[in-house]
Amino acid sequence: MVEERIGFALAKEQGIKNAVAVIVDGISQDLSRGIPRDTHVEFITANSPEGLEIMRHTTAHILAQAIKELWRGTQIAIGPTIANGFYYDVLCEHPITPEDFEKIESQMRRIIYENYKISREVLTKQAATEMFEERNEPFKVELVRDLDATEMTIYRHGDRFVDLCRGPHLPGTGAASKHFKLMKVAGAYWRGDSKREMLQRIYATSWYTKEDLEQYLHNLEEAEKRDHRKIAKDLDLFHLQEESPGCIFWHPYGWTMYNALRDYIRRRIQKEGYVEVCTPQMVDRSLWEESGHWEKYRENMFIAESEGRLLAIKPMNCPGAIQIFKQGIKSYRDLPIRMAEFGCCHRNEPSGALYGAMRVRGFTQDDAHIFCTLNQINSETKKFCLLLESVYKDMGFDEFSVKFSDRPEKRTGTDEIWDLSEKLLQEATREAGLNFILNKGEGAFYGPKLEFVLKDKLGREWQCGTIQVDFQMPEKLGAWYTAEDGQKRHPIMLHRAILGSLERFIGILLEHYAGRVPLWLSPVQIVVTTITNDSNSYAEEIFKEFEKSDVRTELDQRPEKISYKIREHILKKRPIIAVIGAEEEKRRQLTLRYADGHQETIPVEKAVAKVREMSRPPQG
Repeated sequence: MVEERIGFALAKEQGIKNAVAVIVDGISQDLSRGIPRDTHVEFITANSPEGLEIMRHTTAHILAQAIKELWRGTQIAIGPTIANGFYYDVLCEHPITPEDFEKIESQMRRIIYENYKISREVLTKQAATEMFEERNEPFKVELVRDLDATEMTIYRHGDRFVDLCRGPHLPGTGAASKHFKLMKVAGAYWRGDSKREMLQRIYATSWYTKEDLEQYLHNLEEAEKRDHRKIAKDLDLFHLQEESPGCIFWHPYGWTMYNALRDYIRRRIQKEGYVEVCTPQMVDRSLWEESGHWEKYRENMFIAESEGRLLAIKPMNCPGAIQIFKQGIKSYRDLPIRMAEFGCCHRNEPSGALYGAMRVRGFTQDDAHIFCTLNQINSETKKFCLLLESVYKDMGFDEFSVKFSDRPEKRTGTDEIWDLSEKLLQEATREAGLNFILNKGEGAFYGPKLEFVLKDKLGREWQCGTIQVDFQMPEKLGAWYTAEDGQKRHPIMLHRAILGSLERFIGILLEHYAGRVPLWLSPVQIVVTTITNDSNSYAEEIFKEFEKSDVRTELDQRPEKISYKIREHILKKRPIIAVIGAEEEKRRQLTLRYADGHQETIPVEKAVAKVREMSRPPQG
């Protein structure tokens, strides 16, 4: 018989006072469970991200208990943790509204105060089914029956509450934090099926300290102010409407910003040896069948029919890039070929998932495909990582993390190909000096990938850039080159993007900068405005001087008070305002007012040269 130690005792023995769970040979479990000797043990503490998630998971159960105690007959469904909190889905005769939140929170605090012991039990599938049937919990019964296991784990809060769960959990409800807040309630179909029951989903957040909770709530308020959709409306950048769901109507100011961003990326990649191409929007299904997309991605593609042929609007650019590569004979001396495309793609995202510019159906990628040899994967990956890091710094993002996504369950290719491609990508990433975390099973269906995650000024994370290793698509689509030994070989294809999509990245920039984007990206870089109409001719002359210097300039000669005009341009996030009055005209000067509030009066020539230099895009 294997000798075991209890997690509580072992934590005490090792002097770990804030342990909430334990990892035994890579698997997390409750402190109340036995730990065999000669196993690798790590403790999860309350102040760790894993500990915070366990506390939130327990608090989700406390939320479900509180609702059941307040409204008898409530049936509970699922209650997972999510970013910064958790939710629980319930079927309740009482329509829960935000007015009920205070009552629910009070009941939750009572449950925490009572400190019910949380205990884990293992039941057979039959026993678990019978128990939940007896308790009138049909959603739990369905989950039990669908689980591919002979035994189930349940968790009890004393004799007051029981739930189906894998755990782990805190040892008692009293270990949960009182610093929580219910955030909102929404409708959610059971298992996402519109033909099933409509449940009430209660969202909540929970933190270990009052300060963390207050900071999170403050950030939410700030995020609401920074909502890119509101900023886009206020600054007249773009709009969306029901007649074209998930597609953006760009207004002149927004399109100017869009082109400034695209031109910047174009300059950066040209310096890195990329050539730019453009491929068709609609392609016959036969090519998508050859590439594997028809089988693996069909449900996300928009389909059109013409003259008896099925055509797909491209959801991605890679098959088209291969068609260009195949034109003419390629030698190993030609590789690597770095082929860039600002490709407009369409994907049939669910309407409920669409969100401003962040989640759309029509978007343009800063896409590129690098055709290379096996020996070039390492150097090309490192070059890309350095370019990406430089671009992010130019955009004002000094901090990003890297996820390594390995083979998904739904994939093409042999295990041998996946083993090699994963190994090579990991080696190149380490040699580029980047640490990464494993994103299990989230690779593309044709190969592993790196995902680059930005952190904005509110601490929110955004997955943007990516690079993917693909041994398979060039082979499927018949791309080859003549190797040094004279043999035909298939190139390796690196799929890569830095921004991800221009639409989404502009949304991220608007929220990161609260609408006041860097001067080089601003649709209007300077406004020339007059104090009185007497200076109109001089203002027009200055306006033309800035325009000749390629500074995006706007002229404001409205017969309004100068204080009103300045205030209006500040609200529109104009970075520089050139104020012209009789004194400026007399001395051939300009008074420049900057976004931070400071101002200076300088000669026209100096002002034009200064603003021209300030408004230049980063050179990398």
